[in-house]
Amino acid sequence: MTESSEAVRGGAGQADGSTGGSAARGDREGAGGPAAGAAGAVGAEWPDWEKRFRAARVGLPDWAEGAPERSLFVSNATGTYELYAWDRTTGEQRQVTDRPNGTTDGVLSPDGQSIWWFSDTDGDEFGIWQRQPFTGGPDEPAVPDLAASYPAGLALGLDGTAVIGRSTDEDGSVIHVVRSARAASDTGASAGTGTDALATRTGTAGATDVEPGGGQAPAPVEIYRHRQSAGVGDLSHDSTLIAIEHTEHGDAMHSAIRVVRLDGTTVAELDDTKGGAEELGLAVLGFAPVSGDPRLLVGHQRSGRWEPMIWNPLTGEERALTIDLPGDVGAEWYPDGTALLVDHSYQARSELWRYDLASGELSRVETPKGTISGATARPDGSVEFLWSSAQHPPQVRSTTGRVVLEPPPLPGGLSRAPDSVPVEDAWVEGPAGSVHALVQRPAGEGPFPTVFDIHGGPTWHDSDAFAAGPAAWVDHGYAVVRVNYRGSTGYGRAWTDALKHRVGLIELEDIDAVRAWAVSSGLADPERLVLSGGSWGGYLTLLGLGTQPDVWAVGLAAVPVADYVTAYHDEMEALKAMDRTLLGGTPEEVPERFAASSPLTYVDQVRAPVYISAGVNDPRCPIRQVENYVTRLEQRGAVHEVYRYDAGHGSLVVEERIKQVRMEIAFAERHLGRGGQANSTADTVGPASTSDGSTGGAAGSAASDPATVAGS
Repeated sequence: MTESSEAVRGGAGQADGSTGGSAARGDREGAGGPAAGAAGAVGAEWPDWEKRFRAARVGLPDWAEGAPERSLFVSNATGTYELYAWDRTTGEQRQVTDRPNGTTDGVLSPDGQSIWWFSDTDGDEFGIWQRQPFTGGPDEPAVPDLAASYPAGLALGLDGTAVIGRSTDEDGSVIHVVRSARAASDTGASAGTGTDALATRTGTAGATDVEPGGGQAPAPVEIYRHRQSAGVGDLSHDSTLIAIEHTEHGDAMHSAIRVVRLDGTTVAELDDTKGGAEELGLAVLGFAPVSGDPRLLVGHQRSGRWEPMIWNPLTGEERALTIDLPGDVGAEWYPDGTALLVDHSYQARSELWRYDLASGELSRVETPKGTISGATARPDGSVEFLWSSAQHPPQVRSTTGRVVLEPPPLPGGLSRAPDSVPVEDAWVEGPAGSVHALVQRPAGEGPFPTVFDIHGGPTWHDSDAFAAGPAAWVDHGYAVVRVNYRGSTGYGRAWTDALKHRVGLIELEDIDAVRAWAVSSGLADPERLVLSGGSWGGYLTLLGLGTQPDVWAVGLAAVPVADYVTAYHDEMEALKAMDRTLLGGTPEEVPERFAASSPLTYVDQVRAPVYISAGVNDPRCPIRQVENYVTRLEQRGAVHEVYRYDAGHGSLVVEERIKQVRMEIAFAERHLGRGGQANSTADTVGPASTSDGSTGGAAGSAASDPATVAGS
């Protein structure tokens, strides 16, 4: 089993009810099953928009290869997103983690005996892997000899082998291998021979840690180190080969793949960038799940999109796969290795197919229209998948026709999240081609006050998937427009790779084209336009308020990049590498590009009231650079409010997320007037305040005036 961690500034606040993948992937939805205990008022008193956040959800369960009846998933049933173990044979479900700010990164060992979960401090993403027995018991450090770090992938073998990827600012990317006593014995090596010989060379010999069950735990052996970004891709079924994704060529957006043995010696290399000369990436999709089969499923971009192929690193043989579908195509193995489960993403929606490797036949796996946020093939050939649409909340379904896990009802009889409105597609001609936008509109006739909700990433995309945040705005009478600007995935390699050097400004050109269409079509009221987003979307919000000051009436930026130079120096090392790729160097090497792309450069041009929320432990968009931007707003008496909270890059606590959305809507309504719906927070919520309880002097006084209109 593997766990990966991509260094991107993803959308903040995934606890809003938007969909995600399995517990093993790090891109989690919520989950359900255990007894619900979400905090808050009795269900009957909640407005629909709050119910969408609070309703217990069930994420796609990850299952153990050697014990398919044992599963791991994520749940918000207690009001905080945590890991849960599920024994399908007995039906028993057990909460694994319980931390104030939640836990979502977890991996179930292939033998089903233990759960590894990543322990950081209040969302700072810097920590260690802990291990807990599947049936319950105390947590213990999974690899006591390894110091805290940012995670860079984890792969666990059926024989107990563990491959741990780590990233630190000091060391860059480092990968360690830990062989269990059982694995060492199986290969004819003892803990005191081959393993310790390698450990001595890397300075880690002499460990006296004890494995569960009383055996001595071999020391971790370092097999890889490089300053550039790299991470664990997968471990072969027989635990003899490791696939590493790396960017040693310096292009953090396009990885190469190296396959090594457990001692770190290279078996084969696959590098479509040709040493960094071409912008073609590769992705590890997984080794064949069959003993003695070295084939590796690889994602590539050779045809201008993501699609899979099969590579044998021992022979060098490559097998192209004929999958005649438009858009991006991903895949994973069926458990017997005879077929692939194909994930097809096209124009903000997705579907599943089965590809038979012997015949090359492609057959549809029937799923409803919408978005598949994760899928897995079970040993019996059935497929479980996490599905939702903008209108309908997520469910984990099976091709057998059943719902795999039912979320429990909450107090007050809340059994599921209320539906929202369906999404409409808009295609708008932009400066570099057609831009796809997703539109949700409230009841009544336009033009409406309109929120342009900008996704994070930037290598991500909005889709026809359920999200409680946009639905809350619709309930309050706002139209919501989400733009898949250049840099978004799912529209071909050229669209995703367009972000170079003029970072931020390129995306805003596409957003502005969609804004002009929304106004001219009669959808959006030009005097009541809100620019909003989290993470990269928060960055684009602040940049847009400064570079397009006459357009936007209100700005709402969550966990944003606000001062690009300071953000670069304070962020995690993997993001530094991404920024060097996007901008062509460091702030010292290309100062003019960082200046042109930094919201701080344009802060004096901002005219709209600005609301900023930030996690004080955020390693991706660190707090110091946000404070620099806020100080400049304060110095010029600009209308603004700031909310600081004790978490990292977004919150996994449901009530905290509801609080933030409530404050954002209240801020917008104080400056734009009510959206026109009965559930308006203007009746119940006063001015949002800074973290010290004040409203920021003159800025706060202006923000509290409901007659104040940005841009006037």
